[in-house]
Amino acid sequence: MSEASLPQQLDRMITGYWTSQSIFAAAKLGIADLLKDGPQKIEQLAEASHTNCDALYRLLRALASIGIFAEEGQRLFSLTPLAEFLRSDIPDSKRALAMMTGDEQFHAWTEILYTLETGKTSFDKVWGKPIFEYLSEHPDKGHIFDQAMTGIHGRETSTILEAYDFSEFKVLADIGGGNGSNLIGLLQHYPEMKGILFDLPHVIERSQTNLENAGLGNRCESIGGSFFDSIPLTADAYLMRHIIHDWDDEKSLTILRNCHAVMSENSKLLIIESVIPPGNEPFAGKFLDLVMMLIPGGKERTESEYQTLYNQAGFELTRIVPTKTELSIIEGVKR
Repeated sequence: MSEASLPQQLDRMITGYWTSQSIFAAAKLGIADLLKDGPQKIEQLAEASHTNCDALYRLLRALASIGIFAEEGQRLFSLTPLAEFLRSDIPDSKRALAMMTGDEQFHAWTEILYTLETGKTSFDKVWGKPIFEYLSEHPDKGHIFDQAMTGIHGRETSTILEAYDFSEFKVLADIGGGNGSNLIGLLQHYPEMKGILFDLPHVIERSQTNLENAGLGNRCESIGGSFFDSIPLTADAYLMRHIIHDWDDEKSLTILRNCHAVMSENSKLLIIESVIPPGNEPFAGKFLDLVMMLIPGGKERTESEYQTLYNQAGFELTRIVPTKTELSIIEGVKR
């Protein structure tokens, strides 16, 4: 890379929010859904989205310049392969992710200096309460959060199943399993397995429809509760996917010790997270770590940090199994 191109590269990094907020606006307005049946004139799109025609044209023209939407002739717009993922009715949709990160989370990022100066979460400062309390009080935002998590993590399930053999487990408990999408994928792959979905009562309510629609109502028990109080269930494996990274070490230890209290000597603990590697190589988990710092107050961890966490909670870390994504399965047993 030439010396002259370095300032331009930095320019693109500095102004990255121009792109992300433009995508947020298009996602919020549902433009991709409006175009799913074919190209439309900007006047039609503006009327359907209740926006100013000229302003919307300028937004879509900018997005078309980076491959999101395409202008075909006189102010006629269509979907592109990238824009397809902003539709709300396709697998791996990114519409909810764009809406979530461009709204509450974006505002939390504007207070990053507050977090750096105090060590406290900027989300709490901006919105007046922790994120999961906020989501429980705003069901519409909780629904978007669930959809965003499915869009982010949906592709991970197949790589987890490729990397780790779950066949030894007759009963698998998904702790903090959210809308049930993770457990649904596992149970569909292992038809002899039974599942337990454990999460807060209002989250369990949101998951019931998903489990029933997947035909798993008779193979999956749903239990409401807080993993900070107790985990009142018995299983062969206790799985937590993208859970421990939400919490600091003190709260994570509370969760792990509550698992430890109900596990048998033959049970296994399976934490699925990004494990931060050493060195300066690009790794998305390093920026996800900043998201955890600013929003729920948690962190991504290194191998040695997981080793310490497991030891303090009474577990032996038996192995770390990498997947084809940045996730790893961090396996443990009771000591």
